[in-house]
Amino acid sequence: MTLLPSVHALAAILLAVAMFYGFASGRARVEIISLLTIGAIALGLYFFPLPGQQPTDGLKLAFEGFGHHALITICALMIMGRGLVVTGALNPAARALTRVWQINQGFGFLVTLLLAFVMSMLINDTPVLVLLLPILVQLAANGGLPASKTLMPVNAAILIGGMASTIGTSTNLLVVSIAHDLGLPPIGVFHFTPVVLVAALVALPYIWLVMPRLLPDNSREARERPRTYSATFRLSSPTDLHGKPLEKVRGKMPADFAFDTDVAGPLEMGMRVGVSGSREALDEAARLLGAVAAPAWLISRLRHEADAQGEDIMVVEMAISADSRLVGRTLQTAGIDDVAVIGVHQSRRFLHELRANNAEAPLGEGDVLLVMGVVSNLQNFAQTDSLLMLEGAQEMPRTTKSVLAIAIMAGSVGLASVGLLPIAITALGGAVLMFVTGCVKFERVGRALSAKVIVLIAASIAIGRIILESGAAGWLGQLLALGLQFLPAAGVLAAIMLFVTLLTNFASNATAAAVGTPIAFSLAQQLGMPVEPLVLAVLFGCNLCYATPVAYQTNMLIMGEGDYEFRDYIRTGVPLVAIMIVALSTLLTFRYGL
Repeated sequence: MTLLPSVHALAAILLAVAMFYGFASGRARVEIISLLTIGAIALGLYFFPLPGQQPTDGLKLAFEGFGHHALITICALMIMGRGLVVTGALNPAARALTRVWQINQGFGFLVTLLLAFVMSMLINDTPVLVLLLPILVQLAANGGLPASKTLMPVNAAILIGGMASTIGTSTNLLVVSIAHDLGLPPIGVFHFTPVVLVAALVALPYIWLVMPRLLPDNSREARERPRTYSATFRLSSPTDLHGKPLEKVRGKMPADFAFDTDVAGPLEMGMRVGVSGSREALDEAARLLGAVAAPAWLISRLRHEADAQGEDIMVVEMAISADSRLVGRTLQTAGIDDVAVIGVHQSRRFLHELRANNAEAPLGEGDVLLVMGVVSNLQNFAQTDSLLMLEGAQEMPRTTKSVLAIAIMAGSVGLASVGLLPIAITALGGAVLMFVTGCVKFERVGRALSAKVIVLIAASIAIGRIILESGAAGWLGQLLALGLQFLPAAGVLAAIMLFVTLLTNFASNATAAAVGTPIAFSLAQQLGMPVEPLVLAVLFGCNLCYATPVAYQTNMLIMGEGDYEFRDYIRTGVPLVAIMIVALSTLLTFRYGL
């Protein structure tokens, strides 16, 4: 064994440590650290190329992450997930889970975790997260736990479920294939599932009860209290709530919704009812009541104009300025016909203000209107009537394309799950279909992608390549083998898992599989142990990728939606890694009688 690493290997190890420290310290943005890492690799290998390589080879290694299939796959999956959201395709599933969560939030969260675990045993874990991610975000908007407190635990459940079978992740297949090439008999699909199931039961209390408490609340509602809007509902479509008295209907409504009008008899078609609530509560209540918050003829005309122009209908907030012509007028007398005002948030500045607190009262300076329409009409309305357009515009779901979006996603996931095509191809094809069919507007694709995630993926691919090609991974493996000869079997298994876990969290799981599997065979010969438990220790270690966002693509997929920082992964992931290593190494020791 070489006692000292090569200069390139040592530099790669130091750069990986520096990148990790930069991420963990939080002193600079993730994008800056990622770009600095890529720059250091590019410059270092240009002036000091690896043995047998040209300076331009180092540039290719440093920047190839931006064109890597993993990055393309993740971006395509983000786009398909965006298609499901903007078409409202997952709203029924979200409402079904919401009903479970309404029984009890803890029970609903547990059901979600178990569902994620079981699905990822049979389907590749990345499509499982892509399917659940928009649903969990919608659940958070409907009053469930904040997305930042649920996405990381659900991702952990998905990763553990993917560990339980050879088809759960592509990494499992890679380890099993390498081990078979080296002489290990074939391993069945569910050969090691019982070991993972028991370990999952050990880890479940931590994932379910502890992990959410360690995560911040990054939801918008946690940073600012949402505005309460007054609106006038027109009951225009029949629902099962019609014909029931108001007292019975109230219990079916969202928590932050209220009826401002007293109705003597049951609710009936054609009624106008004064209501109030947050934007999300008004949307859900309107669906349940079969109501619209503006004249039906006006909404129909807006949708016709949007279809004719090929644009989305947007919902924006607009503040009324002091010189607006709307001050002192009501919505009925303001002559608004190119857009629809669906809610009014009154700015009540004086205790003695006598305005009625409803959507039909005269408008005043500082009131915020909730307005829907196409972008050009919204901009013209704001300019003509001296309104200030606020941030936070939202697209109205294109529900006519919801079935198409589900079909595209199902086709992409299905083809990848049965192994007919790689996930990179099916995801890219699905993203293209989302554009071609209009489920996702090309000019709005930026909303689906996260620059932070893109640069982070490119940097992680580059650091993984340099660790492997510089010989740093091989040197670390030799060092590991030298020190394990004095440990008991459980300690050997735990040490291998820990070593591979470090590789998979700071390089890539493919690198960890490629380096760790041969090391397992070498250790089996040197220590006189059976090779299968050592190979399984490598396989399990490749899946313990909870501690950094760069460890696995699903970690990066949740980073933007949960607004996570690098330290959030460390805070929650390191304890879970420790729990799983102890449980899995102990279970392997008992199963193989070591």
